[in-house]
Amino acid sequence: MIFGLFSVLGAAALVVIDQLIKHWATAALLPVGRMNVLPGIVELRYCLNDGMAFSMLAGKQGLLIGMTSVMLLVVLVMLFTRKMTAWERVAWTLVLGGGVGNLIDRVLNGVVVDYINVLFMHFAIFNFADICVCVGVGLLMLVVLLDSCKKEKPAEQKADDDGAA
Repeated sequence: MIFGLFSVLGAAALVVIDQLIKHWATAALLPVGRMNVLPGIVELRYCLNDGMAFSMLAGKQGLLIGMTSVMLLVVLVMLFTRKMTAWERVAWTLVLGGGVGNLIDRVLNGVVVDYINVLFMHFAIFNFADICVCVGVGLLMLVVLLDSCKKEKPAEQKADDDGAA
């Protein structure tokens, strides 16, 4: 229970950071459109996205809000009911914080404010909340992979022990 509360507080902090950055991006970038950070590498560019990643499901706000709400509710329940490692908890907290940050935009404005534009490759413009979700999912994948490797090792050792006897 206490770990669930810490996770929710962590997610809330991420949401506050996300919303403050988006507020700044709207105030500072909307008038100028874009701002160079590292020329040829990264710029800040004000962009409104009415879809999800790579503008998928653009214009389907009701569906996006509904699906996101259900998924985030499941994550929230998991944080309070499921026993998990510290890394899993961090990963799910990142997913929850980023998801809620973008959900707030979607519900209040019908669009998500994006502002990070990578210039050295063709990629979608994204925001802090997107980074939280992607890092959280990547961390979950790493946790699952490492857990799978740990479970395979004892099985391999047992097979070697059985074969050597």
